[in-house]
Amino acid sequence: MSRDADITDSVCLYTAGEVRELDRIAIEDHGIPGLTLMRRAADACVQEISDRYGGAGNVSGHQVVVFCGSGNNAGDGYILAGLLAQARRTVTVITVGDVSKLGDDARAGYDFCRASGAGLVADEADVESKGLVDLVVDALLGIGLAGDVRDRYRRAIAAIDQFRAAGAGVLAVDTPSGLCADTGRILGAAVKADVTISFIGRKRGLYTLDGPDCAGEIVFADLDVPAAVYTARAPSVRRLADDALLVRHHRPRPLNSHKGTFGRLLLIGGDTGMPGAIAMAAETALMSGAGLVNVATRPDHMLPIISRCPEVMVHGIEQAGEIRELLDAATAVVIGPGLGRGEWGVSLLRAALERGLPMVLDADALNLLADLSATGAPGPDDRIYTPHPGEAATLLGVSAQTDRFAAVATLQQRLGGVVVLKGVGSLIAGEGEGEISLCPYGNPGMAVAGMGDVLSGVLGALLAAGYSPMAAAQTGVVVHARAGDAVARRVGESGLRATELMPEIRRLLNRGHRDDRR
Repeated sequence: MSRDADITDSVCLYTAGEVRELDRIAIEDHGIPGLTLMRRAADACVQEISDRYGGAGNVSGHQVVVFCGSGNNAGDGYILAGLLAQARRTVTVITVGDVSKLGDDARAGYDFCRASGAGLVADEADVESKGLVDLVVDALLGIGLAGDVRDRYRRAIAAIDQFRAAGAGVLAVDTPSGLCADTGRILGAAVKADVTISFIGRKRGLYTLDGPDCAGEIVFADLDVPAAVYTARAPSVRRLADDALLVRHHRPRPLNSHKGTFGRLLLIGGDTGMPGAIAMAAETALMSGAGLVNVATRPDHMLPIISRCPEVMVHGIEQAGEIRELLDAATAVVIGPGLGRGEWGVSLLRAALERGLPMVLDADALNLLADLSATGAPGPDDRIYTPHPGEAATLLGVSAQTDRFAAVATLQQRLGGVVVLKGVGSLIAGEGEGEISLCPYGNPGMAVAGMGDVLSGVLGALLAAGYSPMAAAQTGVVVHARAGDAVARRVGESGLRATELMPEIRRLLNRGHRDDRR
């Protein structure tokens, strides 16, 4: 088994339907009986319980409570309960689902559980004391849930919450019950687990929206499925890992260099009263390796920006025509931080779009795109769009996204280029890439003003240096998120400031740079 925190290479993420297909291929094409896979899944859970709590899960002599539904997920739970009972653990199984509806394999698991000596009850009220429960196992619904949780299962989920509040640990089998395995959306109610063991294929919904809050630590068990099973079914999403990504896209800086070697980036934004956003983006771009950084902003903002970062060249702009020479000299553009939605911002955006340079569009530039109806036809491939969920909703013309994967794919089709849908489990989609990338890093401390501006600066620097839009987006998003994690580990999440990420971003981007070349 592998813990996702230990992964050093990118891995595949799957929908529930894709995992069912992997399961079918393993059973029908490779001759692995379904009951064998079920037993392996239960063994993986018992091993995880043993690793966490010691000696076949024997913490203190108190009991394990296993909630079972009526599908294959329940079969895993029944076998798990039986194995723990055989190991002399006090186990109570709450049979929430209708036993008569169990499939053959799950029924065999139920019969094994009964023969093992585990206690089977029909209601959580039959458990003697919630305070004497060490561990609760959620084997209610798994990946098969199609709609909102029904009342009986909703009550069971509430009971699991009560056990958790009383001090019990919670382990979810495959997927926390009530969580959509495809989207990460809570379907009415969902279990919040301390650990989730995901079988055969990692479910993409565990990594975005409500998924991380419900799943807790994610452990993966492939159940010894042959590698050939995975080559037969391409994934829809790939989870990015920083080490492999940085190695793949790393560009050593040649000794024979000058500032133009590393790109000339123009940042446009900072309407009246909003100089901070463009200042943060510009300073981050410098600390991300851009050789030369120009800022086009309101004249009143020149001095504050220069005072904070004298290495930036700042130009006071009142009319769009005044940035033509700056655009002609640039290799890439960032537009949007503090741009505003007035005529000044509209005119500068139009001028930048007409010039056709590689470009990062963020914040107000995205809102203006929606206002200008500029999304009727996809734009050039060398643009990176970075909407947060609210901006994405505006661009899509909806109130919210319940399926972030569908949202980022639709945005990419409409806008062209590369789209970064920010949020927990940020998603990256580009035409012709064949899959969506997901960034699993970042933390709630990053939910503060200025984080998007810092990200724009990273992306702009990489784009100006010649990275492809996809390489810039993947590298920039991961480095930005990992920098946030590094700062949070050092100072905590509460009160984290966007500017604190800049030194960490520089450190991460310098991984692998040799200092012994002379």
